[in-house]
Amino acid sequence: MNFFTLLVAVLVSAVFVNNFILVQFLGICPFLGVSKKTSSAFGMGMAVTVVMVLATLVTYPLYQFVLVPLNIAYLEIIFFIFVIAALVQMLEKILQKFIPSLYSTMGIYLPLITTNCAILGVAELVIDEAQMLKALGIASMNLGVALLYAVFAGLGFTLAIVIMSGLREKMDKLRLPKAIAGAPITMIAACFMAMAFYVFTLI
Repeated sequence: MNFFTLLVAVLVSAVFVNNFILVQFLGICPFLGVSKKTSSAFGMGMAVTVVMVLATLVTYPLYQFVLVPLNIAYLEIIFFIFVIAALVQMLEKILQKFIPSLYSTMGIYLPLITTNCAILGVAELVIDEAQMLKALGIASMNLGVALLYAVFAGLGFTLAIVIMSGLREKMDKLRLPKAIAGAPITMIAACFMAMAFYVFTLI
């Protein structure tokens, strides 16, 4: 498999077929909480993408070269959560110092990246994929592919949350019945988005 084919395969898989929000239903909290404005949604998406990439950069070698050789791979989730929490704290301090406007816009949702299951999901998924490929005798998963998947998974997360923010901005200008205004119409829109992305799993 050449690099271009690999790039396209990982892109389609991470962004569309296995979109963390709309297909795997991970990271729903920021998806609903920070999607009221496109600017804040895009900022959250970029922040999540950065943490996904950094988390994969640390957790993949940690698992392969530390946890597995020491026979403590069963502790991977505990180690990964500590790594993700530390990375989020670092990102929070950087944003607070260099981009205070984005930091204030995100508010309480920035610390929630620590508990964003989509980030932990990426770290776990690349390891599970590596184990499956190894069992089949295929050694195509490595740190480079893992990082590539993390980048596109973050972009898929960003795509979903930005689309939702655009829909919510449009819906806020509509005169809707009280029965579906607010949270109900948001959930209905999310359902239709999930149905649209589900089509990619059938291709």
